[in-house]
Amino acid sequence: MKHKVAIIGFGGVGQGFLQIIGNKNEALQAQHGQPIDIVSIADLSKGALHNDNGLDLAKIDASLEKDGTLHHYEDEPGLETGWDVHTTITKSNADVVVELTYTDVETGQPALDHCKAALSVGKHVVTTNKGPIVNAYKELQQLAANNGVSFLFEGTVMSGTPALRMPAQTLMGNDIRHIRGILNGTTNSMLTEMASGMSYEDALVSAQAKGYAEADPTNDVEGYDVQGKVVILANVLLEANLTRNDVPCQGISHLTTTDIADADAEGKVWKLLGVIEKDGQQTRGYVRPEKLDKTDTLAQISGPTNAVAYECDLSGEITLTGAGAGITETGYAVLIDILTLGRD
Repeated sequence: MKHKVAIIGFGGVGQGFLQIIGNKNEALQAQHGQPIDIVSIADLSKGALHNDNGLDLAKIDASLEKDGTLHHYEDEPGLETGWDVHTTITKSNADVVVELTYTDVETGQPALDHCKAALSVGKHVVTTNKGPIVNAYKELQQLAANNGVSFLFEGTVMSGTPALRMPAQTLMGNDIRHIRGILNGTTNSMLTEMASGMSYEDALVSAQAKGYAEADPTNDVEGYDVQGKVVILANVLLEANLTRNDVPCQGISHLTTTDIADADAEGKVWKLLGVIEKDGQQTRGYVRPEKLDKTDTLAQISGPTNAVAYECDLSGEITLTGAGAGITETGYAVLIDILTLGRD
């Protein structure tokens, strides 16, 4: 089957996804019978394009090279320009809407409204945006079911590493009792450098220089990014009903070189963990830095790498390790969700 895709929000991830399609589309046809046509792109600052017959990826690249916008896309038969997001979602002939706008974990907007609009008109939604999942997961899943479509969001937890799909599909029959993970690459990179003697302040500057941390690093260093991921893991995998207010959260900004040295003297290392515990019908989660024995599997995860461990009643503890961010990795998360639609 051929997927017709509309992209809402065309930043780094959207452009990375487009590059993957340009490189992989022939293989997607040959190996999976699932080529992908990009029929629409809508971005508040870069502009909007639509063509029922599919957009020319080379023309998109050429326009972006000029000034980073879509305004220089060469005219062609069937081309529509200037559509707003709502028009793109409702009027486009896309069967899949890929929502990639900026993340607002507090409200989920505007991505939440975009997802609702697409699902309401019978279009599948794929997103890497945590906001809608954190704020309205069950509502969106029900809306998708009511309209006979799917709502997929693998990239919201560990980018292209299947932190949701792997346990859901390959750990079936287990009761997952406990989940703990290193779910933020920025803070794990900082803690790795602090373990080598660097101060918190210098580790933050280093993370920003490497592109791991934003100019305002609050979301990472205070644990809010991990908090949202804990909510998603708990609600999706353990059928909980947690909100961010249910998940106590402490970041790493208070840790000092003395704290790091003391842990090392004890044979331990600090890691910022997101933890979920299930006891009967009760599920609780929290985010905080913890001292782990250096022999612990998670203690050995260094740099920007992420990892999550699932403790199961039948298979024991299963640990998944991989990239938790990155343009190509997150673009891949979009791709695998779309291919899943075709397989299902």
